Amino acid sequence: MSPLYDALERYIAMRRGFGHKLRCEAYLLIRFVAHMERLGETIITSKLALEWVTKEAGRLTWPGRLSAVRGFARHLSSTDPRTEVPPRGILPHRRRRTPYIYSSQEIRTLIDAMLTVHSAKGLHRWTFHCVFGLLAATGLRVGEALKLERDDVDLDAGVLTVRDSKFGKSRVVPIHSTTASVLADYVARRDAQWPTPRSPAFFIGEQGRAMEYSAINLVFQTVSRQIGLRHPGDAYRGPRIHDLRHSYAVATLVRWYRAGEDVEQWLPVLSTYLGHSGIGCTYWYLSACPELMGHAASRLEARWEALS
Repeated sequence: MSPLYDALERYIAMRRGFGHKLRCEAYLLIRFVAHMERLGETIITSKLALEWVTKEAGRLTWPGRLSAVRGFARHLSSTDPRTEVPPRGILPHRRRRTPYIYSSQEIRTLIDAMLTVHSAKGLHRWTFHCVFGLLAATGLRVGEALKLERDDVDLDAGVLTVRDSKFGKSRVVPIHSTTASVLADYVARRDAQWPTPRSPAFFIGEQGRAMEYSAINLVFQTVSRQIGLRHPGDAYRGPRIHDLRHSYAVATLVRWYRAGEDVEQWLPVLSTYLGHSGIGCTYWYLSACPELMGHAASRLEARWEALS
């Protein structure tokens, strides 16, 4: 193995040791190092990085590819000063997609519509109903909900244990008593059909196995078209499953503002509940919803008036 590959292995191991999963980033860097070796290059330069980033890849992927190389180059530059760290700003920044904020009625319609999904044994529709209900009620990432195991769901205590989530974090998520009640009903239906578990997964399909994201996404797209959330043929446009998480965060912040709560004080709580890597991710929601922007501006004006 070449010195460059050795350095990459150490870099990936170090980053993962800090809790980063680096699945996509590691894949990209392996391809980048392979590209360098095909060219006979041993030192990272900005020119080399840009050539690879913009080769055989869509424009929307360029910032992410360059960010991966930049991190590796920064690591190498500490021991080899010949390494160039590609500067920021040399590529147009990819704007974060504006979230779709579901109304309460749209969420109820979506969840209820899951019970109309064809279900040969009767379990699928209840699984879909409860998965989407849990996403709306807790703001979990869909991957976190699907990875829940039976031992992770304590309905008596009303808590979920989300393990090894994004950024390698785990957390405990309290749930409302009404949510626990619906999940308890699902457990009864699930266990009646599969008294001997075939999988440790909490949410299962009619074959007794863990649900796959592809199945969840397919039923979401189908049902969302049926109820008018998406237009026929829309595969990439329109509301997404992940927007249920955004809607939960925005609804929570709006509720706090309307109640006169000190949102600045409560933001770290919401950040922890959602499993954000930092509070900056939670602050982003203040600019994602016009009502939140209005509330924040009003609070700021009131502070200025009090100081003047």
